Order: sequence, then structure tokens, then C-alpha cells
Amino acid sequence: MAEHESLEFGKADFVLLDSVSLEEFMANLKLRFEKGRIYTYIGEVVVSVNPYRAMNIYGRDTIEQYKGRELYERPPHLFAIADAAYKAMKRRNKDTCIVISGESGAGKTEASKYIMQYIAAITNPGQRAEVERVKNMLLKSNCVLEAFGNAKTNRNDNSSRFGKYMDINFDFKGDPIGGHINNYLLEKSRVIFQQEGERSFHSFYQMVKGGSESLLRSLHVSKDPTAYSYIKVGGQVKSSINDGADFKAVADAMKVIGFTPDEIQTVYKVLATILHLNSKVVAVIGVLLATKEENVGKALLYRTVATGRDVIDKQHTTQEASYGRDALAKAMYERMFCWIVGRINDVIEVKNYDAKVHGKNTVIGVLDIYGFEIFQNNSFEQFCINYCNEKLQQLFIQLVLRQEQEEYQREGIPWKHIDYFNNQIIVDLVELQHKGIFSVLDEACMTVGKVTDEVFLQGLNSKLAKHAHYTSRKLSPTDKSLEFDRDFRIRHYAGDVVYSVVGFIDKNKDTLFQDFKRLLYNSSNPVLKMMWPEGKLSITEVTKRPLTAATLFKNSMIALVENLACKEPYYVRCIKPNDVKSPLLFEYERCRHQVEYLGLLENVRVRRAGFANRQEYPRFLQRYKMISEFTWPNHDLPSDKEAVKRLVQGCGFEHDVAYGKTKVFVRTPRTLFCLEEQRDEMVGRIVLFLQKVWRGTIARMRYRRMRAALIILRAYQHYKVKSYIKDVNRKFKNVRSMKDHGKHVKWPTPPKVLRKFEEALRSIYNRWWAWTLIKDLTPEEKLQIRAKVATLEALKGQRPDLGLQRTWEGNYLVSWIDSPDTASSFTLVSCELQRKDKFMRVLFSCNVRKINRFHKAEDRAVLITDRHLYKMDPLKQYKPMKSIPLYNVTGVSVSPGKDQLVVFHTKDSRDLVVCLQGMVPAGDSRIGELVGTLLSHFKSEKRKLQVNIASPIQCSMNGRKCTVIVEPKINQSQPDFTKSRSGYILAVPGN
Repeated sequence: MAEHESLEFGKADFVLLDSVSLEEFMANLKLRFEKGRIYTYIGEVVVSVNPYRAMNIYGRDTIEQYKGRELYERPPHLFAIADAAYKAMKRRNKDTCIVISGESGAGKTEASKYIMQYIAAITNPGQRAEVERVKNMLLKSNCVLEAFGNAKTNRNDNSSRFGKYMDINFDFKGDPIGGHINNYLLEKSRVIFQQEGERSFHSFYQMVKGGSESLLRSLHVSKDPTAYSYIKVGGQVKSSINDGADFKAVADAMKVIGFTPDEIQTVYKVLATILHLNSKVVAVIGVLLATKEENVGKALLYRTVATGRDVIDKQHTTQEASYGRDALAKAMYERMFCWIVGRINDVIEVKNYDAKVHGKNTVIGVLDIYGFEIFQNNSFEQFCINYCNEKLQQLFIQLVLRQEQEEYQREGIPWKHIDYFNNQIIVDLVELQHKGIFSVLDEACMTVGKVTDEVFLQGLNSKLAKHAHYTSRKLSPTDKSLEFDRDFRIRHYAGDVVYSVVGFIDKNKDTLFQDFKRLLYNSSNPVLKMMWPEGKLSITEVTKRPLTAATLFKNSMIALVENLACKEPYYVRCIKPNDVKSPLLFEYERCRHQVEYLGLLENVRVRRAGFANRQEYPRFLQRYKMISEFTWPNHDLPSDKEAVKRLVQGCGFEHDVAYGKTKVFVRTPRTLFCLEEQRDEMVGRIVLFLQKVWRGTIARMRYRRMRAALIILRAYQHYKVKSYIKDVNRKFKNVRSMKDHGKHVKWPTPPKVLRKFEEALRSIYNRWWAWTLIKDLTPEEKLQIRAKVATLEALKGQRPDLGLQRTWEGNYLVSWIDSPDTASSFTLVSCELQRKDKFMRVLFSCNVRKINRFHKAEDRAVLITDRHLYKMDPLKQYKPMKSIPLYNVTGVSVSPGKDQLVVFHTKDSRDLVVCLQGMVPAGDSRIGELVGTLLSHFKSEKRKLQVNIASPIQCSMNGRKCTVIVEPKINQSQPDFTKSRSGYILAVPGN
């Protein structure tokens, strides 16, 4: 029961009509069509009216609205039926099928594509590659099959000229894992003849109009379809079909499915060969078929006949040659089509599936087969197509109407009988052994001698003269709508159809000369050879008479119906609103006729009088027992029937339920859906309860394991800690008496838990070891140690020689080693400066080479005290030239090489650039001492000194930015400065 639609759109379910009559039914159908509502329910049957326009009701948003919903929750739609079939398959593990029926142009093919699209969209949220591949193959196969099996007719631009039944296989999770396609009765006569205003199969026009110049050149085909007799009529028909775009789409789809380039090329060659059969280009046909030209000519003009031991070549008459050529064209196209279906099946069929390992393989079948047809001239093809529709209608009657009533009687449920037309009598008229039309046709074909279509008609007249649904002009002489010796009429469920027997015998025999089969089997093209396996038989080999076309089709229809009958069916009944493809016109009589022959009114009556659902008591209990306290988890009532009664009464649905002998019958879908909702709610609670219990069990197990592991872990950690501490204590027990105070002792490896403890312990030991070294040093030695440590922190790894191994003198100008001649002069000057500036101690002094303000290099001396940095002239008894307060020094820059370059940076951007010199020995380095002494002093005064190690060094000279670069030179004896464009260059002796 469909809801959520306003009454202005009519009744969404015909079961809800106020009164069941044809007038009410048609009025509701017309109203919904005019309001744009093309789908209406009859219970679980969807009635679909072709809208003849694009409708925005099939997108992703619409799919999400119907996914997982019950029928009554959303307005009627194809997606609802597709979802119901999918849920039935997944919930109850049952095979289902969707039967799409209706006459040509009613929209069956489009309906099947939308159903496939929906099933592909709702499966596999995980997007696994294999499932996506299968879904893509199933959807792409539609495109290919339509190209080779569909054609434009006067009723439909994309009419299926073959029947298609597709099984989609699902694994136990509900994901598609493969499929299989069965095709029925391709209308191959369309290859050689089309009625006025119609076309042959799409594939011919797609190749001619869409093929590239190089492809058509290789096939010797022109772009003009009117140049070829077989498709000339269709080539003149105006159509909205875009053959060029369709050609590319089909070629892409074939590649995606897995057709190889050689296979695709062979398909084009077969199409081209069929077109060339009407022209005098035997050589071209030989090239396309990969066989000799003379063999092609011989097969077309001669027939090889075996007479006893002799083999003779019998030349064809013009009529025989023409018949043979047409038969070859039809047979080649049919074989190619069947081969294409087989190749698609090779790709999509389920592979390596083991039911014991993977669970049950379930199926959803989708049947899209030709609709009932009544043309001006109805021949053998229309007879088979209409017989097919009789079989499907008989299945519908059997499953939906007859079984419905018979089951109520069997179960003892009160039921008012409803009359319906049982078309089994028409099915028997066609297929009954020895008496049916197919049997009479086969007998005529097997008669020795020349058999004509008129002889076949005489056989029908003699055997079916008294049948209520058969007549001919001989049996009804006054009926001038029938021609003598040509026509017969059958009263089908869908209406009376007049058939012309012209061509029945030839089409039923479906004779193709063995010469053609041998010709194609002996082709050097392996794909073509594969299509004709019977061509390997020798000329003299006796073969069994092949089954006739009628028998083959009858057998396939019986097998199809048996296949559908063992599945849970869902129906889509398609209706064609008018013959002019108008989106606005609703032809009342046209639609009324379809409603009557589809048996829709009888379907409504049965649904209104009957019950929407019935289930056996054990199965009903198994599904819904969790709803009632009396049945969960198991009941103790006398029988399952009593338990079901108690369950239903508890839910308050007893007024809507009847109890049969073995089954419970639920009248309205609403009750069933309410039961499902309650079940879903209870299942959630039950699952939650089971999860709670199981999770509690798992948590307790995990806790016990973790607690045991923790106890073991703690004991082990305690053991490892004790072992480590004992080992450390043993190794460092006598460390005070050791010569190096334990420096050589190797520390034991600590457990992970004591790594930070070990770091702290080592730090304590190192501090103690350092204390033992410096505790006996003088204050002056301690200052020197601090300076060396500061140097090490600032310059370690950045300069090659820090001078750490020697004693740092500091005040080198007072040393007799550095300047023995001038030491006394410097001593006097430094004493005078100490008296004047009140400094406490000299930090560093040394001779240097510097740049003056005229960019000239000159010898100077620097004296660094705890208050000032003095620049002195050594040539004038170390007369002070300039003093820089030490608080004005912001940083020191040195290079990473062995040179003695130092730049003192000042706050007023008047940096001092010097190179230390006068070292004894000559290769000694005092940079480390200078930097360390300054750093140590600044640190003692809690000031920061920036130390930079760079090359080149950036500095400011008299407020101007400049760069100092160190360059080694081979011929340089002493370091010296020179001017450069960007600053200065310190040239030092090279290696």
C-alpha cells in the first residue's frame, strides 16, 4: 500500500480504489499519467506507463529514498520493486525474478535498465574492486546488446528484437558476483528486410555512420547506408538516434567488458560482409572472411551434394542463389549475436564459487522480452513473439491468480471465487504435441517432396477446424478480412491477430547450405572459425536432422517459464499510452485494450479479496517470535498455530489475519510491515543484549589476562631493577680509590623502566667525577677551566683547533715569550690604564693585524680587560689609541678555518676587524682562548655574548655594511688584509 502522495494524484495503489471497475481503473490510470505519476501499484505489481519524455526520478537522491524501505513507505516506483526483490533475496535467501511485460514501445527495455542501475547502486558500500567490476560489466552489457539486438520500428525507436533474461548472482552478503544472459529468438529476418519506416539493427548504421575513415576503408564500406540493399530502406528513415555517438559508446563498452581488438575487428568484418553480399565484390568478402575468393564464389553459386560415393557441385538457380545469400546473411548475424552474448557470459559468469566455503549463491532474474505485436503483415516472427507473451501471461495467471485461489481452498480459508480468463487453451493451441500449430508446422517441414506454405495452412485447417480460438478463410468463407490459402487468425488473450503463412516453412526450416558452414569454419580468422563449429563435418558425413526454429523456440520458452516459476516473482506491467510517442496524449481505447489483456483488473480483484502475505507457522514464528513474551525464545503452547495466534493477538492484529491449516494469512501489507518494524526493533535490542553479554565476557577475559600479565610484568621489572642496582653497586663500589675515579668502568645496560634513572645517575656520577678533578685547583685555574668549557660549548666541531690542550696565558703582551723587547713598555701602559680605568683584571692581550679607516692594513695590539677593549700602537710603546667599553660589545664572529680572524661587533655599528698574530709557536691558535675568556666573563656578569661562526663574515665598518672573506694563497707568508668591492679579504698562507 503506497502512501505519501496527495489525493490530487489519484490512488497510488489500485487496490485502494473505491470500487473495482474498468471505468474506475482507467480514470485513475489517466489521472496519474496526466499528473506525471507514471507508476502505480497493484499490491506488489507495478503498472508503468511510458512517459515518452526524460524524467528526473532516477538519480542518486531517488535511489537513497528507496534503499532499504518497504513498499508502502514511498510513492510507487520501479526502484521499490527492485528493492523488494533484493530484500527478499537477501532476507530469506530466496531466488527472485522481475518479469517485465507489455507490448512493443511500452518501455520494457528502459525499465530493465533502471532496475539494473538500482541494484548496482545499492550493493557494495565497501567498493571492493571485484564487485565493482561485475556491476560495471552487467551495466555495460546492456549497451552492447542493444546495439546488436535492437532496432527502430514504427512503434519504438529502440525496440528489442530479441528476448533477454539476465540472472544476477549474489554472494551471502548480498554483493553481486556475476551473472548470466539468455537470449531468445533474434529477429534475424530484419537483416535482409525491413518494413517502410523501419531500420535494421542499430549496429549496421552505427558502423557506417560512426566508424572512422581508416576502419571503413579497411572494410571497403562507404558512409552512405543507402548504398547497401539490405539496409537501404532504413538508411532513408529519419531518426533522432545519434549513431555516431552510439558507435563510440558501444566500442568503449566492448573494451571494458573484455573484447580483444581482434574480436571487435571481426565483428565489424561480419557486419561489412553482410552489407557486401548484395554487391559483386566477392574478392572483398574473401578478404573480410579471411578465406579464398574462389571458395566464396563457389559457395554462393554452387551447392555440393553427396550422392552415394560421388560428390558433385550443383549450380544454383537465380532463386536458389538469392535464397542462399539471404540465408547466409541472416545466419552470420545470428551467430555473431549469439557469440557476443557468449563472450559477455564468459566475463560475467560466477567463477571459483564454492557454496560450502562462500555460502549459498542467490539470484535475481530480470526478464526483458518482446511485447505483444500486431502489425499490418504478421509472419512467423510475430507468431513466436505473441506465443511467448501467451506463455508469460499464463505464468502470471498461474502464479498470481490461480495459485492465489487454490491455496485459499487448500488451506480452508473462506474465499469468494473470482472469474478470470485462463489462456492455457491458447498456449495449448500453439505448443500441444501432435495437435498444436508448431507440431503441424514441423510435420509439414518433414514431409518428403515440395512442401509449400499453403500445404501447412491446409494441415492447420484439418486439425484445428473445431478450435474456438482458430479460424481461416476456408473455415469462415464469409470473413473477407482473411485471404484464401494465405491467412489464419488466432484469438489471443491480447486480441485477434491475422497471420500470413507466407514464409512460415522456410523460416521454420531455417536452412543454411552446409557449403557456407564449411566456408566459414575454414576461415583463417580464429574468432570466425569459432562461430561455426559444425563446419568441420565432411561432405559425406550423415548428420541428424536439426531441430526446427519453432521447436527450438518452444523449448526455450518452456525452460524459461520453468526457471521463472521456481523463483519468487515480481512484476512490472508496461503500458503504451499512445501510438505517436506523445508525452501528453492518453488514448483511452488503446490503454483499455492493454489493461484488459494484461489481466490487471482481475489482479486488483484478487488482491482486494485475498491476503497480501502468507507464511507457514514455523517460519512465521522463526521470524517474529521475539516480538511476544509467550514465544520468545521458545513457546510452550500446544502447537505452532496456537503460538502464532497468541503472538498476533498480543500485537492487536487478529482482525487482519486468518489461520489456515498450515499457514497464517495476513490480509494487508500494513500489518506485515508493522510486524517487520517491531521485529527490527526487537532484533536491535536482542543484538544489543547479546553484544553486551559477549562484550562483558570478552572484557572479563581480557582483564584477567591483563592482570596476570601485569603481575608477571611487575615481578619481572622488580627483578630487573634489583639486578641493575646490584650490578651498578658492585662495579662502582671502590670508585674513590680508582686512579681515574671509575672513568674506565662500563655501565651496565639498564631495563627500559630505569633509562631515565640511569641518565640521572650518570649525571650525578659525572658531576662527582668533575668535582674530584677541580676541587684542588687554584682560582686562576678554575677560571681557565670555565673559559675552556665555554669555548667547547660555543666552538666544538666548528673550528679545527681550539687550543684546549695547552695552558691559556691570557695576557700575552706581558709575556717575554711573545714580545721580549716591548713587554716592559706594555706593563707600564697597562698599569697606568688600571689606575685610570679601575679595571680588576686583564682578560686577554695580543698583537693583531687590522684595517684602518683608510682601508690600509697595519700592526696593532688589543688589550681586553673586565671593563674595556683597548686598541694600542705597538710602535709607540703600546700607546692606547681607542677604547671600547666592554658593555658596548654585542658579539664576536670568527671563521670556521684555521685563520685567526676575529670581528668584535659593537652597538654603534663600528665593528673592530683584526687578525691575531705573533703566536709562539707560529702555528698556535688563540681564537678559542679569546672566545672562551670573553664568554666566561660575560656569563659571570650575567650578560649575553653572541658568538657567530661564519664564512664570509658580515660586519659594519664606520656604519657601512661590508663582508670579510678569508682566502688562502700559496705565496702568502703572513696573514694580511686587502680591500675588495664588497669589503675586505684576509689572505692567509696556503698549504
